[in-house]
Amino acid sequence: MTDFKKHIHDVPDFPKKGIVFKDITPLLSDAKIFAAAVDRLSEPFVGKGVQVVAGIESRGFLLATPIAYRLGAGVVPIRKKGKLPRAVKSASYALEYGTDSIEAHADAFPRGTKVLLVDDVLATGGTAAAAVELIEAIGGSLVGTAFLIELGFLSGRQKLPGRDVRSLVSY
Repeated sequence: MTDFKKHIHDVPDFPKKGIVFKDITPLLSDAKIFAAAVDRLSEPFVGKGVQVVAGIESRGFLLATPIAYRLGAGVVPIRKKGKLPRAVKSASYALEYGTDSIEAHADAFPRGTKVLLVDDVLATGGTAAAAVELIEAIGGSLVGTAFLIELGFLSGRQKLPGRDVRSLVSY
């Protein structure tokens, strides 16, 4: 059994004082560990008919792409506001102070498309919940969610009730 936590480094006070950032770059840079992580994140969704893997900007892209390849699916980026070149739909979510938005192309998920949502970290759940809302508003059918890291003490899973939420490493 691979100990993925050994390949995730804590960076205190980043991006601001009091935050302990989980740096996944050591995991990503080790070919065997990265492949094992992709395989483990993909495994619960093999045979579930996933047609598209949606990755949340930006580290979610790094995981969504190989997971999509592993599942024989396409990949769709969910981006920060203003980054996509064609017609988009958006969803907003709360931040500590204010709100932010994410977007996907308005035609990214034809009605009934089976979608797996992927990101690097599930923290408070706001971004993930907005992404689920966005996927479903466009027409996708959420098969599940997969996160490399879950910060359980922030209770993000509670913002995804009734959803299949998978995480590889929990803190």
